[in-house]
Amino acid sequence: MFGVSFDYCTRVLIRRLSTQPHFSAECLFFHHSSSQQSYMEISQKFYQAMKACSSLSSIPLAQKLHAQLISTGLDSSIFLQNHILHMYSACSLLDDASRVFYSIHNPNVFTWNTMINGLLDSGRIRDAEKLFDEMPVRDSVSWTTMMSGYFRNGRIEDSLIVFASMFRCCKYVSDPFSFTCAMKACASLGFINFARQLHGLVEKFDFGSNMPIQSSAIDMYIKCDEVTSAEKIFLRIPEPSLFCWNSMIYGYSKLYGIGKAFDVFTQMPERDSVSWNTMISIFSQHNFGIESLGLFVEMWKQGFKPNSITYASILRACTSLYDLGWGTHLHARIVRAEPNLDVLVGGGLIDMYTKCGHLRFARKVFNSLKEHNAVSWTSLISGVAQFGLEEEALVLFNQMRESLVALDEFTLATVLGACSAQKHVLVGEQLHGYLIKAGMDSSVPVGNALVAMYAKCENSHEANRVFELLPIKDVISWTSMITAYSQVGNVEKAQEYFDKMPERNIITWNSMLTTYVQNGYWEEGLKLYNLMQREGVDPDWVTYATTISACADLAVYKLGIQIVALAEKLGFGSNASVANSVVTMYSKCGRMEEAQKVFDSIDEKNLISWNALMSGYAQNGQGRKVIEIFEDMLSMDCNPDHISYTSVLSGCSHSGLVTEGKHYFSSMNKDFGICPASEHYSCMVDLLGRAGLLEEAKNLIDGLPFKPNVAIWGAFLSACRIHRNSKLVEFAARNLLELEVEDSGGYVLLANIYSDSGNSEGFAGVRNLMRNKGIQKNPGCSWVEVDNRVHVFTVDDTNHPQTKDIYIMLEDINRKIEGHRTPSWSN
Repeated sequence: MFGVSFDYCTRVLIRRLSTQPHFSAECLFFHHSSSQQSYMEISQKFYQAMKACSSLSSIPLAQKLHAQLISTGLDSSIFLQNHILHMYSACSLLDDASRVFYSIHNPNVFTWNTMINGLLDSGRIRDAEKLFDEMPVRDSVSWTTMMSGYFRNGRIEDSLIVFASMFRCCKYVSDPFSFTCAMKACASLGFINFARQLHGLVEKFDFGSNMPIQSSAIDMYIKCDEVTSAEKIFLRIPEPSLFCWNSMIYGYSKLYGIGKAFDVFTQMPERDSVSWNTMISIFSQHNFGIESLGLFVEMWKQGFKPNSITYASILRACTSLYDLGWGTHLHARIVRAEPNLDVLVGGGLIDMYTKCGHLRFARKVFNSLKEHNAVSWTSLISGVAQFGLEEEALVLFNQMRESLVALDEFTLATVLGACSAQKHVLVGEQLHGYLIKAGMDSSVPVGNALVAMYAKCENSHEANRVFELLPIKDVISWTSMITAYSQVGNVEKAQEYFDKMPERNIITWNSMLTTYVQNGYWEEGLKLYNLMQREGVDPDWVTYATTISACADLAVYKLGIQIVALAEKLGFGSNASVANSVVTMYSKCGRMEEAQKVFDSIDEKNLISWNALMSGYAQNGQGRKVIEIFEDMLSMDCNPDHISYTSVLSGCSHSGLVTEGKHYFSSMNKDFGICPASEHYSCMVDLLGRAGLLEEAKNLIDGLPFKPNVAIWGAFLSACRIHRNSKLVEFAARNLLELEVEDSGGYVLLANIYSDSGNSEGFAGVRNLMRNKGIQKNPGCSWVEVDNRVHVFTVDDTNHPQTKDIYIMLEDINRKIEGHRTPSWSN
């Protein structure tokens, strides 16, 4: 009856499936004497063949099997017709499946469900919805098919809508799989109220002891950040499944921290690869890189083979540790175990190499991948941008677009980050237009990246406009706006956004703290630090580095050492950034011995560490010590930057080291390729001027490659005043006034020079010029710390409660001061 054609199909299927695990040839063996077989036996053989063909997704074999079925005259069997539908759907032959479906005279509910599932698998949601609406009768599978289909196609809310409709239509649900589908959708959306209602229905219908339901409920509560409810379910299960244990490892890491998660991991009666991967990933995500690597080694020892997820987590750990040695070792192991890198591991390798400073290796990994997805492209673009190669990053982005890889929100956010420099702001604006056109500007990651881009370009107005249009604003959105206003110096506006935030994290607090300190609002910064403590916010190293910097700028020694002691108690004392701030604070408080001790205790000194110490010695007039530190830094193969040379030249200036100053000034460009900037020329003018070399200082100014600024003319004018050279004073003053600056410092200095020389007409002229230009002298301000309290004084201020006592003391001091000498001026 079956002839050669069916035998051919059978032989091909056997040959193809014989390489598959758990295969038995009996399922496809047909006797040639088919007349001896019953209808049930023949149907069963066809069913086995179609099932095997579905697993192979072989289109030619599927079509031949269908043809053979027609030739046998069994194509009217509803049982076999349903399996033809399933086979064609598995082979993505939806048009063929549709023709079969509409040729069936009396389709049963299984027929409808199979066709709907095939349409949903191929993404044809509207066709599936139409069939579902046309169904004469539905069973529980019909509803769960639509629910799971919506979920697979990203229509998660529609999945819950179908679940609610099922309840309205059926009143009672006999299939627990419906609940697991709904719980999975609820978990993805994070709908905690809906989650509680679902759990209540589960208990009402007496599904609470069903293991798949218990597993789904635990997973749902954990993903809805309701870990305590998940824990209650878990503890009631006599013998939790492996899935439950794995879920609770992750849940406990969110609720109690890594320690509790690891305790649960060690208590597990058995583990699988998911257990190991979950714990390794938790360590990696919380920057416990060493622990993550240690667990990976233990996983190998216990005979568990790592997969792509394992390697991706371990590579992330290597990246957090900047451990190139472990990273390259892993790369070699991966290449030996997996001949072809998949995109997940490839993306991890690219990220690891770029973060460890080896962009060339990252490019080689990228080029070796057989296929590129959004993750691999984004990793390379991000790495290139981190190297400061923004233009190359934008070129890669264009290549990505030409390769027809779908752009996701994280790729776009990364590219927007590369547009944050002023020279690329036009590209960023064009990309913003593209995002609006594509409807992606409302995405939270993209919106935050746009806000950050405009903030870094100091365009707070556009940043605010993007922020206000965001439909959902998270903590990052608000923090970006604080940063935007901080960068343009609008502290009041930054404070306004900080106060309006619905929730804050440590990054937000640090952002506001940095805003205060960087803009000179040091006392407000310290008050904010106290508020953090009162509200129970756990500080991090950034908090202490910034707060100690505020103490340094205020020169409040006692408060500073208290904060330093607390930072050390919490384990942040060894952090290089915190230690650098401590060095600066001790330096500005004149405590150079303590500053030197802290500097010596830093295990891994960076350039900022060296600059902080040199700046401290320079400010305290110890020029030779600055030079000694500078030479030590060079001997440690740490190359200086422009800040290093500012400290060296400033130290030479304050100590009168003219020869040394000239040497280091010339070595900037010659030895390290650093072009002297205005601050370096200002130091040199001050150095020469203090030494009385006024003509040499003037010649240096005349030969500047740029127009001298206020600092340079101010330094020269001050030197001329010290050496009482009235001719050069007039020259410097004339050039200073021509700058049309609004800073009062130069005008006040010139007015004082006229006053000291008895030139009342010149003094009055400067004062009138200041008045006409609307320039006001900033009142002098000083402060002193007494009994842990900072007392601030300004000129003509009489608000201090002890003002009378202070003035009595000043009068007593003045009476004890002997007469003063009026300087004589020369040409």
